[in-house]
Formats: sequence, C-alpha cells, structure tokens
Amino acid sequence: MFGSVLTSLNLTAMQLASGTVSNKLYNLFKSMSNPANLLDIALLTGMIYVILKLVRETRAGQLLKGILILVGVYLLSDWMHLQVVNWISGKALNVGLIAIIVLFQPELRRVLEKFGATTSRLSKLTIGESEDVIAQWNRAIPIISESVAQLSRTATGALIVIERASRLGEQISNGTVMKAEPSVELFGNIFFNKTPLHDGAVIMRDGIIWAAACFLPKPQKEELIDKHLGSRHRAAIGMSENSDALVIVVSEETGQISVARDGILTRNYTKLTLEKLLREVLIPQEKDALRGKPIIPFFRKKAEGEPEQQAAAKEQSSVSGKEG
Repeated sequence: MFGSVLTSLNLTAMQLASGTVSNKLYNLFKSMSNPANLLDIALLTGMIYVILKLVRETRAGQLLKGILILVGVYLLSDWMHLQVVNWISGKALNVGLIAIIVLFQPELRRVLEKFGATTSRLSKLTIGESEDVIAQWNRAIPIISESVAQLSRTATGALIVIERASRLGEQISNGTVMKAEPSVELFGNIFFNKTPLHDGAVIMRDGIIWAAACFLPKPQKEELIDKHLGSRHRAAIGMSENSDALVIVVSEETGQISVARDGILTRNYTKLTLEKLLREVLIPQEKDALRGKPIIPFFRKKAEGEPEQQAAAKEQSSVSGKEG
C-alpha cells in the first residue's frame, strides 16, 4: 500500500516536471517568433563574435581568460558556501568594469577608432567626396607610384602613409608640416639619407604631402611579427592597425616595395600593381554610379586647402626640388 502511494507520487512529480519543461519549451519557441527577440539574439551573437575576434591572439585574450576564471571562482564558492572566497571574488567583480576599461584601453580605443572610420565612410557615401580631392588624388597617384619605383631601384628606404577616413593629426603633430604638392623630386629629396626629414614617415592627406619625419605607433602584436622585418615595416603595420591608413614601405636593404593595410603586410609590389591598388582604394570605381556625386548634393564637401594654400604648397614644392 505504502509502495503504491510512493509510485503514484513519483508519477505525479514526473508529470508535473514534464509539464513544466514542456511549458518552458513552449514559451521559449513562442518568444522566438517575436521579431524583436530574434533581433536581440542576433545583435548579442554579433557582439560576442566581435569581442572574441578582438581579443584573439592579443594580450586581451589572456585578460579575458583571467576574468572568466574569476567568475567561475565566484559561482563555485557560492555553490560550495565558501563565504570568504565568495566575498573576495564578489568584491573583485564589483570593480571589474573599471578594471576592464583600464586594462583593455588599447583594444577599446582601436574598436572606437574603427567605428569612427566606419561612420566616416558612411558619411562619404551619403555626402560624397569632393571632386577636387578626387582630382588631386588622380594627379598624385602616378607621382607616388613613380617615386616609389625610383626609390626601390636605388634601395632608398621610404615610408609613406596615405590618410583615409581616420584622421592622423596626432602623428602629423610630431612631424614637420609641409602641405606641399607631391612630385618625384620632392619625394627623392625627403627620403635622401643625408636630409633631416628622411628619418620618419611622410603622411599624405587629400593628395597633398601634409607632413614629413612623422613617427608612427608600434604594432599591437609585435611579438608575432617576422623578426626579419625592420623598423619601417613594423611602424607600417602598427599604423595600419591603429587606423584605416594605407602605408607604403620601401626596404632599405632590398628595395622591395610593401604595403600595410588593416594590420597585414603584403609584399613584392611593382609600379603598376601599386598604382592599381592606390586607384582601387582611393578613387571611387567607375562602376559605382555615385562616383564623385553625393547622395545629398547640398552637403558637398569642400577641399581642405584654399586656392592660396594650394599656390603656397606648389611654391614650397618647387623650392624643395631646387634645394635637392
């Protein structure tokens, strides 16, 4: 008699449990039919993917592992009723947000810079690039390619940063501002190893040589870079990691032409392949129906330099060419 009562109670408990589980599953699938919930899950998945991609192969990966271990200790100590350990780990997690901001400062800065570069590209799509700037790049690209080819033939070390959406005011401020029209002679004069401006990078903005002798940031993953690469190549990788800039490097030992973009260094460029790459990156493609035309024509951007500044830049370029 007593055994049958227990059996019936067990069956009732199992039915209640199964009913509870089925109700939870039903509610879960019902909530999945809501588009807002699906969007919420998709955004959360995307955020987790971006975070994991960010911390992979960087020191942030080790920090993240430490935080996960701390969370595990907190949950385990709570389950095992280890009051002292639980109190210490709980206090550590309470200040965890501030600690994450401090420890992950370089990575967070890089993410925000990339986000800013993305919004700048969107603004260029809607507002449009200045036709004067496009024309200036059309004039500058063949000069850059020819200059780099000549520097390569003489194995003259060179480092040229092409500014794009991310502004490089911090790097420009530590160099010598020129705002000069580019020319083969001027590039040769800057990177000649007896001149004071050769030790550093040239930064180009809107097709103009904006500054020279600029120092660039170190790469984030310096320990993962090929040890045979010199300081110029490392600086190029570091600059391309911290911005969307395109960085051209000429090796002082071999004369080899390389390009750093998005933290990746590609090598063995020629004059023709370099010019093709620059046009693809800097000039809107002809197949684009919006080439040089803004979606909102009223907000067309003006070129950075006024006519007087352009004339002064040409004059400075001719003087520098004569001095070389």
